[in-house]
Amino acid sequence: MIGSFAKSKAGHDKDHIYIIVKEDKEYVYLVDGKIKTLENPKKKKKKHIQIIKKYADIAICEKLQETIPLKDEEIKRAIKLVSIKMKNSDEKSENI
Repeated sequence: MIGSFAKSKAGHDKDHIYIIVKEDKEYVYLVDGKIKTLENPKKKKKKHIQIIKKYADIAICEKLQETIPLKDEEIKRAIKLVSIKMKNSDEKSENI
């Protein structure tokens, strides 16, 4: 699950997209590069997120798994690109 994109299903951050940087038995730790940075990830129960399997950033996954330094700017850019792709795919499905 580490390195996957996730969408919040509950709470004040509902529909916000994050990247999972750590997980344990019941919780995942999420970052967005803006408010929730790598130094201060958001702790959220697994049942309150939805994994976005369609999109994955291989470079970020590798960096997280190999403990290579990662920057908040890289996280922000990856989330922005996924948001654009998701928006475009939603618009295409509405036009059909």
